[in-house]
Amino acid sequence: MTSTPAAPLVLFVAFPGMGLLDLTGPQTVFWCAAKRMAERGLVPYERHTVSADGGLVVTAEGVALDTLPAAQFAGRAIDTILVPGAPGISAVLADVGTTVDWIAGAAPHARRVTSVCTGAFLLAQGGLLDGRRVATHWNMADVLEQRFPALEVDREAIFVRQDPVWTSAGVTAGIDLALALVEEDCGRALAMDVARELVVFMKRAGGQAQESELLRAQVRDDAAFDALHGWILDNLHDAGLTVERLAARAHMSARNFARVYKQKTGRPPAKAVELFRIGAAKRMLEQSEANLAQVARQCGFGDEDRMCTAFRRNLGETPSAYRKRLAGA
Repeated sequence: MTSTPAAPLVLFVAFPGMGLLDLTGPQTVFWCAAKRMAERGLVPYERHTVSADGGLVVTAEGVALDTLPAAQFAGRAIDTILVPGAPGISAVLADVGTTVDWIAGAAPHARRVTSVCTGAFLLAQGGLLDGRRVATHWNMADVLEQRFPALEVDREAIFVRQDPVWTSAGVTAGIDLALALVEEDCGRALAMDVARELVVFMKRAGGQAQESELLRAQVRDDAAFDALHGWILDNLHDAGLTVERLAARAHMSARNFARVYKQKTGRPPAKAVELFRIGAAKRMLEQSEANLAQVARQCGFGDEDRMCTAFRRNLGETPSAYRKRLAGA
């Protein structure tokens, strides 16, 4: 008689001061995946939220979550351990020694150990990241590397897979990480169904930059050129986005526009347009099967050679190498 396979046990680790979305984003992905697995006749994930002592755990946002004692799962084969981060991780880390000890002790009994955002600090504190390349929130990358010099921080990646450890960038990147985990376990079709239900991209690739060029520009220019940037993004297919044309959209002379734009954003208009085109091309390379010539035309480079030159100049690799690298991420 054939026995039913055991349900994959997924433990979400809670601790005081953690970020709520770091935990609930991945929890929602695994919850939805479990539904889809059951519909397909697969054994769904067994999911529990645990903490060092069990009971209510209050997040940084002030929300209390009910948890089970982690010790309750001693001796169980664990499929996945997921550790969230915390907005004030430096202060929090001093108070989570018991949690870190449990993670370090449970890791050898788990198929994989994962972290979201600054949850990487807890894994590092437990000695699980030595010699590994890891991801964390971009704003804490330097702190993580300084505090734990035995690891290497990938400052661009949405998530990094270094089996049996997976780490992700900040907050919503935990959803990308969870979707990647589900895809590994259940296949792309099921993961796509989960992404559709949650109305999220499937998926931002692990090597994709944490910040888009538009976000960087918004932070730098204090909203001075928000409308212009929106127009540029809507018209990237047009190869004729000259300084004169952009200046006219901004109701400025070309000379004054070029001076003020560089002053506000830190780069010349032509360079900004090039970076917007590269950002759009990267998204197409990640999310579509369009060939390089089609990508180049739709993003306004004109032809594949110009796009290749722009990628080499700014990313140090060709568009085809970029797509190939992310396909294997």
